[in-house]
Amino acid sequence: MYTTGEKPGKGTYKCLYCGTEVVLDDNTDTLPPCPKCHKTTYYKVR
Repeated sequence: MYTTGEKPGKGTYKCLYCGTEVVLDDNTDTLPPCPKCHKTTYYKVR
């Protein structure tokens, strides 16, 4: 699991609560709060 504020690397991360996907294009990108439900927990899907 990953949380808002972490820099987990390039990839697609899905919100644990609503399923919204967030794509990070760079290894220095930081996970934001979910743009839909504003929760802060994700898992990596690809």
